[in-house]
Amino acid sequence: MAPDGPRPEEHPSNESGPASVEARVEAELTELARYAHRVPRGLFFAALVLIGVLLTFVSVVLHIAPWWASAGVCALLLALLAAAIWQAHDVWARRLALTTISVLTLFLVVSVCYLVHALFHRNESAVALFRDALLLWVTNIFVFAVWYWEIDRGGPLKRHRGTPDRADLLFPQMMADVAGWQDWHPTFIDYLYLAFNTNTAFSPTDTAVLSRRMKVLMMTQSVISLAVVSVIAGRAINIG
Repeated sequence: MAPDGPRPEEHPSNESGPASVEARVEAELTELARYAHRVPRGLFFAALVLIGVLLTFVSVVLHIAPWWASAGVCALLLALLAAAIWQAHDVWARRLALTTISVLTLFLVVSVCYLVHALFHRNESAVALFRDALLLWVTNIFVFAVWYWEIDRGGPLKRHRGTPDRADLLFPQMMADVAGWQDWHPTFIDYLYLAFNTNTAFSPTDTAVLSRRMKVLMMTQSVISLAVVSVIAGRAINIG
């Protein structure tokens, strides 16, 4: 009998390759869903609802569209966002959150432009102008609070998982070597506080702004706030 020749080298089967990739993807999605349920989105969502309500209550002449159309768009986007959050679908939740904030920001900017126009070209009463200006000034705070909360370090899910992107904002607690603050993380109230300071002082007060995108957002908020305050001041000295 002839001696057995060298056996061909046995290679591991590649059948588990696609299955292992699918398993890893499924595990990653499961982990994302588990963390998505833990992200505290209550105040964020309540702020979006409040923005829609405030923009609905401004004068009809300041609306980009009929008030019922604007309210319907806001309600539809909020309903879709709520469904994505409830299903713990973070990818769609983030897309819908950014879309909703962008639409609300557009409504705010157009309303402020109409407000400035009304100062010079309409015989609006001082009470009506002051009321609308106050509503838009408050709306500006909440609009940019949700922007900051959704943008900083890649969004709330990445911050909550402990895998954030490069920091956009540097809060004082992150720089202070004080006992009890080592594990501090910003919540929605911290971003709301930042937006309030930017609205009143036209700049951040105690928080370092690092990224260019955050600087653009803060400049935009300051310009909108300054325009609204200018309308109030202009009406006070009877301009128009």
